[in-house]
Amino acid sequence: MAKVLVVGGGGREHAIVHALSKSNKVDEIYAAPGNAGIAKLAMCVNIKDTEVEKIVEFAKAEAIDLVVIGPEASLALGIVDELKKNNIKVFGPTKAAARIESSKNFAKDLMLKYNIPTAGYEVFEKYEEALNYVKKSSFPTVIKYDGLAAGKGVVIANNLNDADSALKDMLLDDKFGHGKVVIEDYLEGPEFSFMCFVNGENVYPLEMAQDHKRAYDNDMGPNTGGMGAYSPLPFITEEDYNYALNEIMIKTARALVNENCSFTGVLYGGLMKTKNGIKVIEFNARFGDPETEVVLPRLTSDIFDAFNDVVDGKNPTLTWSTDATIGIVLASKGYPGEYKKGFVIEGADSDDIYHMGTKIDEAGNLVTNGGRVLFAVANGKTLAEANKKALALVEKIKCENLFHRTDIGAKAFRK
Repeated sequence: MAKVLVVGGGGREHAIVHALSKSNKVDEIYAAPGNAGIAKLAMCVNIKDTEVEKIVEFAKAEAIDLVVIGPEASLALGIVDELKKNNIKVFGPTKAAARIESSKNFAKDLMLKYNIPTAGYEVFEKYEEALNYVKKSSFPTVIKYDGLAAGKGVVIANNLNDADSALKDMLLDDKFGHGKVVIEDYLEGPEFSFMCFVNGENVYPLEMAQDHKRAYDNDMGPNTGGMGAYSPLPFITEEDYNYALNEIMIKTARALVNENCSFTGVLYGGLMKTKNGIKVIEFNARFGDPETEVVLPRLTSDIFDAFNDVVDGKNPTLTWSTDATIGIVLASKGYPGEYKKGFVIEGADSDDIYHMGTKIDEAGNLVTNGGRVLFAVANGKTLAEANKKALALVEKIKCENLFHRTDIGAKAFRK
């Protein structure tokens, strides 16, 4: 029987722990740092996901059989490299391979070099040069911070004022740290997420999902880390699927091998179906959040076996339920801007509610502890049925400081 350590403490990690808990080959699961929901399924360890040395020490001391890395911050710090140095089996890409996410500049240059379809772009380090470029551009235009920004480093500027404000944030005020910006042509069309298990040139597709980035119904309000997701996607044809797999995901895996930074783990393609075909918006080097929470519940095969097979270079067995899943995020009022923590939550006991930002306070109450707090997931024979169940699950949750969208997946099932 195996001991597994999951690094991270959000909804994505809760979904990974939940999937691992179904394996009859796993008898002990640890999470670093975990959260109040994960604590029901795993032993939470008081180590931050960025404390690489402590995680390595813990994995050695506990003779962990497999470490699964959740967050991008851990990957960017080279946690996989350190675990491998200590002969600890780990599911996730090296620091060099994780640049596909940690540097948008690296990702865009890779796509250009290997003819992987994406938006036209330019890279800037200086505010004045970036502003002059934007003044000659058409609007809307897309401005991205080059490094990691927890899902908030992308601005769709509709006019020069928006663009100027974003460039000041990123290049003068170092809002996300000192770095460069990538300015891209604006693309239109539905976005979708295509996650694949990858080992070198071998690519094993997971089920697709669609995230909802805007804070409010009808895709209004500011961009967030994601307010809900659903799977499968009725608007993706077989032709779309084959193109995305062969011309984007497999091509990218091969490109990384060619660049001597072979990828092992989950390669996430943030894609868009435009009138000129499917194009890459971004790559991530790990499971998406909140897409993981609606994809993994559809997996009917053993995820522990799959993780091990991918790391060992074997073909994993991946089988899927035909049911649809919809998940709705409950977020703190004010998110993605300023928000308060510590509000008591009741009615969140269901196994179908993943915890994204919760903790147990000194009085023993479950309280809010983040921007995105809970993620209510439901399945059904159809997306409409799953939506009805998910909304019913949300209604049972009582907390005075949470809000949610009511239209997750609506465009797909109202057609």
